[in-house]
Amino acid sequence: MFKKILVANRGEIACRVMRTAKKMGIATVAVYSDADARAPHVRMADEAVRLGPAPAAESYLRADLILLAAKETGADAIHPGYGFLSERESFAKACAEAGIAFVGPPPGAIAAMGDKIESKKLAQQAGVNVVPGFVGEIEDTEHAVRIAGEIGYPVMMKASAGGGGKGMRLAYSEQDVREGFEATKREGLASFGDDRVFIEKFIESPRHIEIQVLGDQHGNIVYLNERECSIQRRHQKVVEEAPSPFVTPAMRKAMGEQAVALARAVGYYSAGTVELIVSGADKTGQGFYFLEMNTRLQVEHPVTEAITGLDLVEQMIRVAAGEKLAFGQDEVKLDGWAIENRVYAEDPYRGFLPSTGRLVRYRPPAAEPAGQGYVRVDDGVTEGSEISMFYDPMIAKLITWAPTRDEAADLQVRALDRFRIDGIGHNIDFLSAIMQHPRFRSGELTTGFIAEEYPEGFHGAPADEQLVRRLAAVAVVLDLARTARAAEISGQLGAVALSTERSVRIGEHRFDVSVDGCDTGLLVNLSSDTPPLEVSCNWHAGDPQLFARIDGEPFATSVDRTRTGWKLTAHGAAHRVEVLPPHVAQYSDHMIEKVPPDMSCFLLAPMPGLLTRLHVQPGDRVEAGQALAVIEAMKMENILRAERAGTVKHAHFAPGDSLTVDAAILEFE
Repeated sequence: MFKKILVANRGEIACRVMRTAKKMGIATVAVYSDADARAPHVRMADEAVRLGPAPAAESYLRADLILLAAKETGADAIHPGYGFLSERESFAKACAEAGIAFVGPPPGAIAAMGDKIESKKLAQQAGVNVVPGFVGEIEDTEHAVRIAGEIGYPVMMKASAGGGGKGMRLAYSEQDVREGFEATKREGLASFGDDRVFIEKFIESPRHIEIQVLGDQHGNIVYLNERECSIQRRHQKVVEEAPSPFVTPAMRKAMGEQAVALARAVGYYSAGTVELIVSGADKTGQGFYFLEMNTRLQVEHPVTEAITGLDLVEQMIRVAAGEKLAFGQDEVKLDGWAIENRVYAEDPYRGFLPSTGRLVRYRPPAAEPAGQGYVRVDDGVTEGSEISMFYDPMIAKLITWAPTRDEAADLQVRALDRFRIDGIGHNIDFLSAIMQHPRFRSGELTTGFIAEEYPEGFHGAPADEQLVRRLAAVAVVLDLARTARAAEISGQLGAVALSTERSVRIGEHRFDVSVDGCDTGLLVNLSSDTPPLEVSCNWHAGDPQLFARIDGEPFATSVDRTRTGWKLTAHGAAHRVEVLPPHVAQYSDHMIEKVPPDMSCFLLAPMPGLLTRLHVQPGDRVEAGQALAVIEAMKMENILRAERAGTVKHAHFAPGDSLTVDAAILEFE
């Protein structure tokens, strides 16, 4: 077995690999850029080596520097994690030439599956179902338009070396191809150093299902069931689960056997994933097609670990060390249900715009057993960490396991309520809303779920009557606790007992509340025709979160003080709760609200990033929907379009300028 492993990555996956290595008694080496000098993965490792400046091209993508670090620290193996160099054939070869074990598949398999054009040809030869499309070199935009027309719209344009949702464009028309083809080439070149693009038919009502495979260097290959990854945004996975609510045992076997056949055809070993697209309209179980094979560990691997009881990182290390798999296909378990949510630095209330900045507060839920299931958090950040524009916007992964799918989803909702992140935008409310959504609970998923269910954007999860009552009760308890603290400071504790009546308003709901004591906490009376709520908690003024039990059930919410009450964030939305003494409440309707300035004559930057192109000049007449500018952020190009017709009056920025959120790029007449 290896004595020391260098982890050629950063963030949560670097921490994840190191945890397993330490469990196996293997020393670890971290590498880092200047942006990550104080990152958790650096502190977790036994040794750490600086690579270079923040941009990945000058640090984490420098194979020469990583190999030098391995030699200088005496590491006898390198685990690449995912992303960066994990699927570079040249890096795997360089490791072999340096006499350092690569904890991953052989270079030949990486090369065969890393090229999406060649991988489709190999899949066809191995008897794997493939999506209809053009498998070959596309010369230019005009050639792409002809190909798309021959295949039939809609089509998907993909960077040949792409992955992780980058370098992909869906085209419903010739105009979409003309606008998106060159952008796809640029993204492929910027992210993967390869601007080749292929085009294939877009499957209607598609589900994204993938098969986890694991092989050793002795010819043994197994499949570890499937994962459903259909809930995506811009082809980036958001929610993953195992198993899939759609896949039958017969489908699982057919998919798994095809995945193993493909892996065997390229001499694969280590962990890998065969991604499939499945027609949700096909109830026969035969309508699945090969998309690609990821020759690395997947972001969503924890859900497979949860249902199989395996540590995939440990298996990868053992395979790289030459060990045989200790189990066969018949011994692979499928126990219970697991769900993973990706917590991203993006603001769903602003069209999912990426967010960068410092984590002023970061408090994840406790990663410990919870009843008949468990909660796991994989992260690589801490309070004070910087979410940088140079790297992926994922903050953490929240994984829950339970005996059933509904129980695993319920655990997600409760755990998301216990998450607190301040300083940047994040998608916690959105994730909670998905977990509660009736369509998610029914299992009727497609890759269009988010676009179909939130066509007008996300505005928070709706609150039912039970939640409204609980929020009202909690708000009164918070107010009493705050008042008690204030009275304690001023030496007037007697005043607290005289102030147990409150008027509470949440949206259209109004309650006149009174509070009595009981053995376990407080009895909050919201109305005469419903029983009081029994609330017990240990909250202190200033705490950003409240953990309580209401009628014996756990309840958690983030807490922020407002001028007239509280902002309580729970169950997928922030709720403003007014809490006032009865004699003041009658005047609250007449309070003056501040009106924001009118910015309708400006094109505002919806995110921080780099202005790469400006398509118009002062004096130009534009029409609704016309492309005006392109911003590059988080390695993705974002086209800004005109909301309505108008004339450009002034351009405040030029290509190459860095933009902050809400920067006024253009001004209109």
